[in-house]
Amino acid sequence: MILKKPLITEKMTAIMDKRGQYGFIVDPKSTKDEIKAAIEEFYAVEVASVNTMIQRGKSRRNRRTGQISGYTAKYKKAIVTLKEGFNIDFYENI
Repeated sequence: MILKKPLITEKMTAIMDKRGQYGFIVDPKSTKDEIKAAIEEFYAVEVASVNTMIQRGKSRRNRRTGQISGYTAKYKKAIVTLKEGFNIDFYENI
């Protein structure tokens, strides 16, 4: 499974409205071509471009001593730009 979940944050919602770009958390081993094919198949849209980035895990600190006690999991993000006339509605199935 390449697509894990959509990124729905305040920042991504603003980018969706302004630029027509959508964010997804994807499998870390997936390529841009695989992500493009998965989104086109699942949402029935045409993808213009895919940008990816690997988000490193944040450090977790102990409240009392301040020492780093571990890290959150790292993940891969994909920012997808759709072609003109296409959009994705994440809230239609709720």
